[in-house]
Amino acid sequence: MVKKESIIAGGSLLLIASSSFMSAQVISNIEFRGLVHISPQIASEIAGIKPGTNVNDKDIDRSVKKLYAQKYFDDVWVEENGGVLTYHVKEKPVIAKVNLKGLKDDQKSAVLKASGLKRGEGYDDNKVNNLKRGLENSLEAQGYYDSVIDVDTKKLNSSALETQINVRKGENIIIKKVNLIGAKRFSYDDIKDDIANRQEQSLGWLFGRDDGKLKANQLKADKARIREFYLKHGYLDVKVSNPIVRANFSDYTATITYKINEGKQYRVGSVKIFVDGNQNVDKSVKDNIKLEKGKVFNVVKLKKDVKLLQDYMSDKGYAFAQVVPDIKQDRANHIANVTYMIKPNRKVYVHNITISGNSRTMDRVIRRELYFSEGEPFTKKDMDDSIDQLKRTGFFSDVEIIPHQISANQIDTIVKVKETSTGSIMGGLSYGSYDGLGVNAAISDKNFLGTGIEVGTSIDVSKKSKNGSLRFYNPRIYDSEYSLGGSIFKKKFDYYDYDEDSKGINLTLGKRLGRNLHVSLGYIYEDTDLTNLSDSLKSSPYYQEGRQRKSSFVPSISYDNTDDFYLPRRGMSLDLSMEYAGVGGDVKFTKYTFIGKFYKGLEDELDYDLILRGKVTLSTIKDRGELPLNEKLYLGGYGSVRGYKTGTLSPKDNAGALIGAKKLATATVEASIPLIKSMNLRFKTFYDYGMTGNSSFNEIKRSSIGAALEWPKSPLGVPLEIYYAKALGDKAGDSLEKVEFSLGARF
Repeated sequence: MVKKESIIAGGSLLLIASSSFMSAQVISNIEFRGLVHISPQIASEIAGIKPGTNVNDKDIDRSVKKLYAQKYFDDVWVEENGGVLTYHVKEKPVIAKVNLKGLKDDQKSAVLKASGLKRGEGYDDNKVNNLKRGLENSLEAQGYYDSVIDVDTKKLNSSALETQINVRKGENIIIKKVNLIGAKRFSYDDIKDDIANRQEQSLGWLFGRDDGKLKANQLKADKARIREFYLKHGYLDVKVSNPIVRANFSDYTATITYKINEGKQYRVGSVKIFVDGNQNVDKSVKDNIKLEKGKVFNVVKLKKDVKLLQDYMSDKGYAFAQVVPDIKQDRANHIANVTYMIKPNRKVYVHNITISGNSRTMDRVIRRELYFSEGEPFTKKDMDDSIDQLKRTGFFSDVEIIPHQISANQIDTIVKVKETSTGSIMGGLSYGSYDGLGVNAAISDKNFLGTGIEVGTSIDVSKKSKNGSLRFYNPRIYDSEYSLGGSIFKKKFDYYDYDEDSKGINLTLGKRLGRNLHVSLGYIYEDTDLTNLSDSLKSSPYYQEGRQRKSSFVPSISYDNTDDFYLPRRGMSLDLSMEYAGVGGDVKFTKYTFIGKFYKGLEDELDYDLILRGKVTLSTIKDRGELPLNEKLYLGGYGSVRGYKTGTLSPKDNAGALIGAKKLATATVEASIPLIKSMNLRFKTFYDYGMTGNSSFNEIKRSSIGAALEWPKSPLGVPLEIYYAKALGDKAGDSLEKVEFSLGARF
């Protein structure tokens, strides 16, 4: 028997061979001893030696090295006996469990993925050492020094290990001083908002104060940020040194020093635009150029001008146009003359569109919302508008379109979507001082079976009310520009002054006009039976006991260029509608309603996710012979003036019963900020103002202020809001409601 073995010494493989293997010989069979986690067939494939072949020392050396290179084994040795080649292996223990302590949950998976340590793989000292070094570097970059990382292993059986990684974060180094040596025009207080490493403030642990913790991975970027700050203020010749960090590890404090040569401030001289091929640039684009002659040079405005011109050229079909600002410095007079050099390159066309990320939504539902298709010119505006349109559907939490140039004039586009839950099932109990205990349930889906069709049903039962409805809405009939929606409803409610029992149906046919405009025509039929009228209402000219039928047409037009369905940060939504009642039936009136919503996110300006919102509502009714009380206008509650009970602000009769109004106007402003980003939970403050009346808008005027927790996309699948409102200027007899919640309603 001849034995050939490998010895692991200092990380290298030392092979010791008998002289009997010097000459080649035929191997009749190959066997493996010690395999646990891989099969002999796979091991034989890796070794590369097959029965019936001639082998020598070099062949066996190569086979052993191949096996060892797989990192499955701690040792491999070979013996030959009568033409049978036997590989003896000692497999590395397999990792059965990996525990990581000392880091946040959202960091653990990233750390383990980077290290390569995972369940089911062999334990590897190199991976463990890489993990420790990587963690130490990462923690230092975050400002933690002298961290300790221990890796312990526990044998579960002869071939399995449990790996325990314990991370003990070191001390934070606190920045006590940031020095700007040579700075004359600006001080630390001027630049601190632009840099990440700031010196410690008193009470730095408070929210909004600077804690002074060193962020080593941001030091290089801070140098660039300081230079950018100077360039924003016209100092084109500024020079900023690398940061010099002096750390004291006895008390973990540090000072950071930058050497700065400011130079002189420059103003803008001439501003010109030159396009290859003598193409002209529209006057409207020139008028929007930010850099102006005589003003202080600002590199941020320069970048905005470059983007403006790139977008302009892209919208003309030149998606890969190059815009290069040529800055000529007149150092004697400190003037910067700017010429924007535009090279259009060739027009670009869409070659192929790939949809990805949609496990539920059909491809055609996504494609029909795109404003570009194969063979058409590709423009940035088409891409941006397509992203907004897809996000407005409410089917996706994120949308990205990635263009990839495949030739001088063709691109492929990948439309990546991240689907969000569009269905909701809700059920619960409610209790009110008037209507007692209530039971409610609802089920809905905005994207039924991935078709883009919305369906829903709801039921609400309490001591005083019974409501139920079925609804559907198809925004794109057969993927066309036409939409169709409708509902069937039945409701019964015992109000303070009367009982109402009604049922009805409505249908709406609509059509898109362009990218943001939509028109529709709706029809409503409602059959209402009024009983148990109070004595004051029996003499009212607006409400008659008995059965009434409403048959009305509702033409409307809407405009929407917002960038998201649940949480818009940009754009506006405008709706104008008219309800003409009296196409048959008993009720005759005309109602005009306008609702305008406006959104502005300030993250780009403030580097903070602050969203400002505004809403205006105007509504008037013209009585054409029969205007029932339940069709009139009422102020108060969510959507108008919070802090007052829903619908309790309106003109009253002599007995104090609400008789409704013919005119109503409301205005709302809100400021929303993130509270828990991972949950998309937000906090907002608001101010509501409303007025209403019969002869004029200002017969009744009320306002309120308040704060709220808002969940634009709650786990229930719909928006959820809980708010506290303080009524302002309330009068005797007003019904107030300080705390309330809203489910399913959007701003």
